[in-house]
Amino acid sequence: MAANDLTPGFDDLLEANRSFADTFDLAGFDGVAKAGVAIVTCMDSRIDPLGMIGLKPGDAKIFRNPGGRVTPQALEALVLGAHLLNVQRILVIPHTRCAMASATEAELHERVTASAGSDSTWQSFSVVTDQEATLAEDVAKVRSHPLIPDTLQVGGFIYDVDSGLLTQLC
Repeated sequence: MAANDLTPGFDDLLEANRSFADTFDLAGFDGVAKAGVAIVTCMDSRIDPLGMIGLKPGDAKIFRNPGGRVTPQALEALVLGAHLLNVQRILVIPHTRCAMASATEAELHERVTASAGSDSTWQSFSVVTDQEATLAEDVAKVRSHPLIPDTLQVGGFIYDVDSGLLTQLC
């Protein structure tokens, strides 16, 4: 791809990346979860998955999606983590004030359609009507998965975006 074919608007991020690379210290790292932890959490930018539990890059495998749900893709990541990447503990962590738990699918479609200027009803959004019950179901999905060893510890937590605290619910 020629330089003039590049999408503009990323210069600030590339400059920040050059500064990051100046002190980069994970070269040669094998990619295993050094602390033996995997986290499934929401894509919300208020969440610092490593910082909230005192870890640093290289310590954990992190899978993020809207609502912090245990989707088939999350299960795929957890299976690989458990068998190939040193994962021994799994935390499923949705959070307070989550858009996926505070709006109906119809409301999300209305907002996205208004923003996009075209119909969004063909796109599904996995809204959560009962966050605690959904968390218990998601944790049960992980615990009962035939390729997740019974020796792994799996817990369900809620992250409070206003206090930074985790509360274990299951």
